[in-house]
Amino acid sequence: MLIVAAGSSLQRIERSRVFSPIEQRFCCRKDWHSRAKGALIIKPAGGPLAPVSPLAVAGLLVVRRQAASTQERPVTTFASDGATAPPSVITFNRHDRRAFIGGSDARIIMGQDQEELLRLWREKRGEIAPQDLSRNLIVQLGSATEDLNRSWYQSATGQAITDIQKRVRHPVHAWMAATLDGIVAPTGAVFEAKFMLPWAFTEEAAAEKHMAQLQHNMWVVAARSAVLSIITGGGKWVEITVHADPLYQHLLLTAEKKFWRCVQCGEPPLLFAIETPRPRLAAVKVVDMTASNLWAECAATYLRTREAHGEHELAKTELKKLLPEDAKEAFGHGVRAKRSKAGAVSFDPVEMEAVHAPGQ
Repeated sequence: MLIVAAGSSLQRIERSRVFSPIEQRFCCRKDWHSRAKGALIIKPAGGPLAPVSPLAVAGLLVVRRQAASTQERPVTTFASDGATAPPSVITFNRHDRRAFIGGSDARIIMGQDQEELLRLWREKRGEIAPQDLSRNLIVQLGSATEDLNRSWYQSATGQAITDIQKRVRHPVHAWMAATLDGIVAPTGAVFEAKFMLPWAFTEEAAAEKHMAQLQHNMWVVAARSAVLSIITGGGKWVEITVHADPLYQHLLLTAEKKFWRCVQCGEPPLLFAIETPRPRLAAVKVVDMTASNLWAECAATYLRTREAHGEHELAKTELKKLLPEDAKEAFGHGVRAKRSKAGAVSFDPVEMEAVHAPGQ
């Protein structure tokens, strides 16, 4: 059953009936072929009724007024409660690196450089172009040695690397993603290939430098561990295994959420300013320290004083035995012994005195 307007009254018309041209003129339509999804042809009040679309015969029709001009207006489906969106809110292409926080971004977010953090924020908002690293030699060395690094790891460990350069998004937080150097097939560990300079290189420093990236990538893919495969400029290859740290990942997620809100609303971010847990590395290897000058100096001192140190400790033990139980202090021959209220005995050197006080 359809309804059309005829003069000042409404008439019921059977659906099977074919409309005359005059009747069709008094029915208005919905423009189903509008280019804007859900857009309606809006016509202000006043003027004669609009002609009906041929599609109007397929369903219930609504009366509309003729407009001076036809205009498409999008129809929103959410309630704003009178609030308007901030003008700085931006939308993203999900395939654009600006549309998510990656592992390399996590290092900056958890770092201590405010200017670098602000630059990352502006890059994510599209206010500036991403930093050009084509002339950064260390970065280019890392890129150039990545295939070699991966091949060396597979040859040294016998473990295959899969999912090379695969981009994975977090199943809940769509703004978190990881572009993986690979996954260690037998264990599911995140594989990360790095190039580092040999000067002052330590495994602890390397793990701490890349900890945010490793924990971020482990969180995204739900891995329990990560492997840091490092080639140094000194011609060494180092493998470091890092395990997922729930406390570190909690702090990381909090900092990244805060940063992403700043990207969306336009508020400049501040450093997270919290000390993160230090990486815990398993002591599983033997290291040759022959090349360390500081080690050589300390080793020489240790060997030179080792025998004297043994004699020193033996003398302290014998002096404690000689100290009477009821004496709180004793002295003689350049040494003074004192007993604390807790019973601990300490020794101090004193100058030889010409006159010795009589025993009390």
